[in-house]
Amino acid sequence: MTTTTVTPTAKRNVLLVFAGLMVAMLLASLDQTIFSTALPTIVGQLDGVSHMLWVTTAYILASTIVMPVYGKLGDLIGRKSLFIIAIALFIAGSVVGGLADSMTALIVGRAIQGLGGGGLMILAQAIIADVVPARERGKYSGIMGAVFAVSSVAGPLLGGFFTDGPGWRWAFWMNIPLGAIAIASAVFFLTLPKGTTRNPRIDYAGMTVLALAATCLVLFTTWGGNTYDWNSPVIIGLIAATVVAAVAFVLIERRAAEPVIPMHLFKNRNFNLTTAAGLITGVAMFGALAYMPTYLQMVTGVGATQAGFLMIPMMGALLLSSIVSGQIVSKTGRYKAIPIIGTVLVAVGLTLLSTLLATTAVWIICVYLAIMGLGLGMSMQILILVVQNSFPVSQVGTATASNNFFRQIGSSLGSAIVGSLFVSRLTASLAENLPAGAAGGSGTNSLTPAVVNALPQGIRDIIVGAYNESLAPIFLYLVPLVLIAAVLLAFVQEKPLATTIDRGETDAVDSTGPEAASDTTPVRVPVLATTSVTASTAASPA
Repeated sequence: MTTTTVTPTAKRNVLLVFAGLMVAMLLASLDQTIFSTALPTIVGQLDGVSHMLWVTTAYILASTIVMPVYGKLGDLIGRKSLFIIAIALFIAGSVVGGLADSMTALIVGRAIQGLGGGGLMILAQAIIADVVPARERGKYSGIMGAVFAVSSVAGPLLGGFFTDGPGWRWAFWMNIPLGAIAIASAVFFLTLPKGTTRNPRIDYAGMTVLALAATCLVLFTTWGGNTYDWNSPVIIGLIAATVVAAVAFVLIERRAAEPVIPMHLFKNRNFNLTTAAGLITGVAMFGALAYMPTYLQMVTGVGATQAGFLMIPMMGALLLSSIVSGQIVSKTGRYKAIPIIGTVLVAVGLTLLSTLLATTAVWIICVYLAIMGLGLGMSMQILILVVQNSFPVSQVGTATASNNFFRQIGSSLGSAIVGSLFVSRLTASLAENLPAGAAGGSGTNSLTPAVVNALPQGIRDIIVGAYNESLAPIFLYLVPLVLIAAVLLAFVQEKPLATTIDRGETDAVDSTGPEAASDTTPVRVPVLATTSVTASTAASPA
C-alpha cells in the first residue's frame, strides 16, 4: 500500500519550489521576446540589419537542440542538478551578450543563453509532473501559461524601456540577479525523486546527430531565398544533410540503450497528434511574435516602449485564456475541445493580421492581436498536459522534452521562415523603391525607428510601406497550416486525466526493444496539488 504524509512545512516548501520554477520559466520566456522591441536599435547600432533574424533564431535553435537532452538526462539521473546547470549556462550567456561589441558576439551570447533556456523550460514542466498528478496539473499548467504571457508582455516592455533608457544591454544584465534567485530556490527547497538509472548509458551519437539535423534544418530555411538562392549548392547541401541526419537519427535511436527520443513515443496516438499540432502552433506563434514589435515601431512610428505596450492586448488575452482553460480542465477533467477552439482562433487572428495596412488604426491592430492571444492561451499548455497524461513520471521528462522539441522546431521554422521572407521582401522593396542615398550615409542596413522618423515624409512613406507590404501578407501563408493543426486535434483521444502519479511503466506506453524500461512494479502515489509528499510503499500484489 501507499501512504502519504503532508505537513505544513511541506506545503510551504512546494510553494517556494513553484515560485523558483516560475522565476526560471520567466528567464527563459523573457529572452524569447525581450529583444523584439530593442532589435531595430541594436542592429542599427551594430550595423547588422542583414543579420537581424539571428538574434532571435540563435536562441531558439540552441534551446531546441538541448531540450531532448535535458529531458532524457533528467529521467535518468534526476532533474535538480541539471536545473542548476541550465540556470548557470543562461547567466553565462547573459554576460557574453551584455559585453558584446559586434553582432557576432551578440549572437554567440544568445546561443549560450539558449543552451540554458531550453533546460529551464523543459525541467520546470517536468518537475511539476514529479509532484502534481495530471488532473490537478491543469491549474499549474494554466499558471505556467500565464507566466509565459506575462513575460511576453514584460519582454517587449522591458526591451523598450532599456532601449529608451539605460541601454539595451540591461536586457542581459537583469538576468544575473533573477538567475541567482532561481539557483537559491533550487538548492535550498527543491527535493525530487532520484533518477531511474545509477549508471546511465548516454546516447551521445543520437544527441550529436539530432543537433546536426536541427541545425541544418534551421540554416536552410533561414538562408534559402535570402543569403543564397534556393537552388544554390549550399542550400541543396543543407537540405540533403537534414534528410541524411534525420534518417541516421532514427536508425541510431532504434538501437540505442537509452535513446534521447525513444521511438516508442511515436506509437502513442495522442503524442503524435499533439506534437504535430504543437509544431504548427510554434510556427504561427513565433512567426508573428518575433517581428510584430519591429513592425509596430517602423509602421506606426511609436517608440520601443510604446511598441511593447501595444503587445499587451495579445498577451493579456493569452494570460486570461490560459488560466481559465487550466481551471476548467482541472475542474471538469475535459480538455479535447479547448485546444481545437484555440487553434481556430489563432487562424482567425492570423487572417486578420494579414489584412493590415500602413494606415490601419492602432486599436484595430490590438484587437487582432488579442484574438490570436486568446487562441494561443487555449492551446499551448493543454497540449503538454495531454502528452504528460499519456506516460509515467519515469518517462515524463523525455516525453515532455520530445513534444517541446518539435514545438521549438516549429518556433525555429516560424522565426526563420517568416524572418527570411520578411527580410528578403523588405530588402528587395527598399532597393526597388528607395532613391539612392535617401536612407543616409549608412544605407538601409542601419535604419532605426529614430532614423526613419527623421527622414522627409516622402522617403518615410516608402520605407513604412515597404515594411507593411513585406510582413503583413506573410501571415496569410500560415493560416492553412494552423487549420491543419485544428483538424489533427479533432482526432485526439480524450483519456481520463490521472489522479495519481505513476512512477513506473503504464499501458499507455508500448515499450519494446532496447529502449524498454526496466521491469519494475508501478508505484502510483496520490499527491495533493499544493503539497510535498513522502511515500512509503509496502509490498503489494502484482
